[in-house]
Amino acid sequence: MPQMSPLLWLNLFIMFSLTLIIFLTLTYFMKIPTKTSSSIEEMPKSSMNWKW
Repeated sequence: MPQMSPLLWLNLFIMFSLTLIIFLTLTYFMKIPTKTSSSIEEMPKSSMNWKW
C-alpha cells in the first residue's frame, strides 16, 4: 500500500478544515433570530424615602 506524500496530507487537512469552517459559519448564520415582544412592561418604581 503506497504511502501518501506530506503534501497530500496537507491538502486533505486544508480541505477538511475549510469544510468545517464553512459548515460552522453557515449553521451559525442560518439561525433565524426570534423577535422579543415589543411591548416591554416597565417595572414599577417604588419611591424610597431616605431618612438621614
